[in-house]
Amino acid sequence: MASEHTQALDMVAQGDWLGAHELIQDVNDELACLIHGYLHREEGDFNNANYWYSRVGQAVPENSLEEEFERLSQLAEGNA
Repeated sequence: MASEHTQALDMVAQGDWLGAHELIQDVNDELACLIHGYLHREEGDFNNANYWYSRVGQAVPENSLEEEFERLSQLAEGNA
């Protein structure tokens, strides 16, 4: 599953929000939920973002989108 995480984050970096969302929406581990939440946060859909973060017991972070992307990328590297 780690490949889906990395691939989704690569798609985000390339500006392919829809592709990243389509890839990650069927993966249900903790990191996938965080990435899914991040995507909805980036989209401005905070209710949906809150849902995905809360699925893994986390609140939507107050960091910037760039900082959250970096945090998720580091988590993905650790899962590779």
